[in-house]
Amino acid sequence: MPLAILYSRAISGMESPLVTVEAHIANGLPSFTMVGLPETEVKESKDRVRAAMQNAQFEFPARRITVNLAPADLPKESGRFDLPIALGILAATGQIPSDKLSEYEWAGELALTGELRAIRGALAMTYGASRSGRSFVLPRQNAAEAALVRDAVVYPAASLLQICAHLAGRTPLQRYSNAASGGPADMQPADLESRYPGMEEVKGQPQAKRAMEIAAAGNHSVLMIGPPGTGKSMLAARLPGILPSMTEEEALESAAMQSLGNGGFNIATWKQRPYRSPHHTASAVALVGGGSIPRPGEISLAMNGVLFLDELPEFDRKVLEVLREPLESGHITISRAARQADFPARFQLIAAMNPCPCGYLGHHNGKCRCTPDQVARYRGKISGPLLDRIDIQIEVPAARQEDMMRQADGEPSSTIRCRVEKAYHGQLERQGKANSRLTVKEIDKYCVPDLAGENLLKQAISRLHLSGRAYHRILKLARTIADLAESDGITSNHIAEAVQYRKLDRH
Repeated sequence: MPLAILYSRAISGMESPLVTVEAHIANGLPSFTMVGLPETEVKESKDRVRAAMQNAQFEFPARRITVNLAPADLPKESGRFDLPIALGILAATGQIPSDKLSEYEWAGELALTGELRAIRGALAMTYGASRSGRSFVLPRQNAAEAALVRDAVVYPAASLLQICAHLAGRTPLQRYSNAASGGPADMQPADLESRYPGMEEVKGQPQAKRAMEIAAAGNHSVLMIGPPGTGKSMLAARLPGILPSMTEEEALESAAMQSLGNGGFNIATWKQRPYRSPHHTASAVALVGGGSIPRPGEISLAMNGVLFLDELPEFDRKVLEVLREPLESGHITISRAARQADFPARFQLIAAMNPCPCGYLGHHNGKCRCTPDQVARYRGKISGPLLDRIDIQIEVPAARQEDMMRQADGEPSSTIRCRVEKAYHGQLERQGKANSRLTVKEIDKYCVPDLAGENLLKQAISRLHLSGRAYHRILKLARTIADLAESDGITSNHIAEAVQYRKLDRH
């Protein structure tokens, strides 16, 4: 039969649309034509496929070869289509049986030797297509991550020859199993604690630690302002260690997103909260994603984890402004002239900055010489609308001498995490989501303060000139504080503590 049909997957944002690979062999002058909107990497597969087939001792037909990647209006990129193209040509020329081709979905880049190389987005591919009813044949380097999806049936392969032997019925491929391979699918939270630095290593800073606990319990964003060396970066790096354990669905979402990035997904980090810390020279595209073929940015790669922006005013103002919509909506839509891609962006923003250009405003050493205009200009790099979207805004003062000299003896991360887990699961039982993601209607239902708290909130709105958004964020913060205190209602004490975290709005 001069025609063979196989199935593969493209990557479009977080989606993995089905691609039908049709290989047709006809008489005529030798040629290799590929249609279906292939990008440069796909067009180059002609030479890889030819060399791989010849080095695997197959005959490359000296006839007219046409390969169609359908649908024709969907752009195809990366070397993932090398394997289905090669198998399609072999089946169309009768060199391998074609009766089982439709039972699988194929993806893999071919080396010139016929070996299979890893592809980008294997987990995203199986995550979005696990209910197709077909099995997946992938390079063995991608099998472990792809098999994390429980419904996915994955067959790892090392070479084109191995797959052909499977189709011919000589040496069947073995289904990959994480459990059989000792993989991390059932890793428990206790196994992950050793991977995070401990909160007990931070000396002093009780208020900042308290703010981090509240942020972890309610998934709130945080801005820390303080002189150099006060522990801002240490606190941010230790936040993932006190966050609630990831559910399997959250872990799959995060892993699938990371598999789309240039670095790919490292299976050793399964169920570990992402922690992304881009340098302040990062561009807006690097932060939110983009490119001619849209790729996820840092806010999406930090899915269900922490995005830490150190030296916040050193970022370009235009770069910071792109964070405003994702902080509110939890997703980002990247629009280009030829295509559009949607990426989730449910991340927890932690930012740190100095109080002034030299960094020592308010420090007990008194060596700051910045003028009020310089301080105002420096802080003005952070726009009011962005500040308004950050739930907790705290000062992290220089540590006292006695705190610096003594051994660290604070609460360990495991103890804080127990309180956080209890408060977080209470939120899930009550409203099905973290407090930071409550809508206005849900705030009116679940975040109602008592009479004293309501009066205190009215005074805070008047004195601090709070916006409507800040008002709602104070209520959500107070709800989290009440959850940590195991209180059913929101009292004036909870409101008072929440208001303390918005006082930096006056600067």
